[in-house]
Amino acid sequence: MVRRSSVVNILEIENLNVVYTGRKEKVYAVNNVSLSIAEGESVGIVGESGSGKSTLAMAVLRLLSEKKADVSGTINFQGKDILGMSLKDYKQIRWKEISVVFQKSMNALSPIHKIGGQLEDIYRVHEPNENKKVIKEKILKLFTMVNLSDRVYNLYPHELSGGMLQRVSIALSLIHNPSFIVLDEATTALDVVTQGQILREIKKLETEIKMTRMMITHDISVVATSCDKVVVMYAGKVMEVGNVKDVLTKPAHPYTQGLLNSFPSLKGEKKQLTGIRGFLPDLSEKKEGCIFAPRCDFAKDICRNVTPKDYEVSSNQRSACHMHGSEYYENRRTS
Repeated sequence: MVRRSSVVNILEIENLNVVYTGRKEKVYAVNNVSLSIAEGESVGIVGESGSGKSTLAMAVLRLLSEKKADVSGTINFQGKDILGMSLKDYKQIRWKEISVVFQKSMNALSPIHKIGGQLEDIYRVHEPNENKKVIKEKILKLFTMVNLSDRVYNLYPHELSGGMLQRVSIALSLIHNPSFIVLDEATTALDVVTQGQILREIKKLETEIKMTRMMITHDISVVATSCDKVVVMYAGKVMEVGNVKDVLTKPAHPYTQGLLNSFPSLKGEKKQLTGIRGFLPDLSEKKEGCIFAPRCDFAKDICRNVTPKDYEVSSNQRSACHMHGSEYYENRRTS
C-alpha cells in the first residue's frame, strides 16, 4: 500500500476479503486487499476481467448480497467503519457522500418518464422536503457542468444519445455533492471521442467540486490520461500500487508488464504486441505462493511456494513480487 505524508485518506481498506458463497463451491473474489485513497485523489483500478475490480467496488458500496457474499476486513470512509454499520445507517451516506456510475447505467432510467422528473424523484429520497424550484435549479446547474443543454430536463431517455445519457448518469451521481465517487467501467460502452470528452469533464469536475474518484476499468489508457494513482489487480489480489507515471513507465510486477505489452501505443517506436500466456486461475481454490506464478515468465520456486509480501519499490510504488528487485527481472524488464 502506498502512503503519502501530510495527506488525509478519505478511504482506507485493510485486509478486505470477499468470498462468494451462493454456489456449491466458494469463490475467493477478493483476497486480502489493502489500499488507501487520499482526499482529492483519482485512483484507477485496472486488471483483466475476473480480477476482482468490480467486486471491490461493490464491497465499498455495500451492494453485495449478505446471503451470497461473505465480506470481511475493514473499510473506513472518512473515519466511519462501513462494514460495521447497519445497512440502514449506510444508506444514509450512500449517494449523499458516496455515489457511483456503472457501465451502461443509463439503462436504469425509465423510458416513459422525462429525465428531469426522474432526477427530481431520486433527489427527494434523501431530501424529501426540498422545494421543487431549488431541485430543478440544482439539476440544471449539474447539466451545465457535464456539458448538457437545459432542454434535456424535459426530454425522454430515447431522445438522447448514449454519451448524453451517460452524462445524465454522472450528473445524477453528483446530485448531493458527494465527496467520493466510484466509476465502474463508466465510459467503456462509449466511442473513443465521447469517452475522451467525458473524461475531460470528470477531471474538470474534480477541480471544481473537490471530488475524490475511484475508477474501475480494464483500459489502461483511461487510467494513464485521467488518474493520479493506479492499483493493478489480478485474481482478487493487488499486484502493484503506485503513481500512474511510475507504474506505467517502470512497472515493478511482471503482470503489470504483461498488461502493458498487450496494449498498443500511439507514440514512440512500433512494438510487437504480446498477450499473457495461460488463463486466470480457478478462484474456487486457494493456492500457495504467488497467484500469478503459473503465467509468469520470471517465476522461481519461491514464487510457487511462498506468497509474496508487499515490497516497497520506491516511496510512490509497491509491488507484491519476489522478483521485483532482482537482477534477473530487471534485465528482462528492460531488454
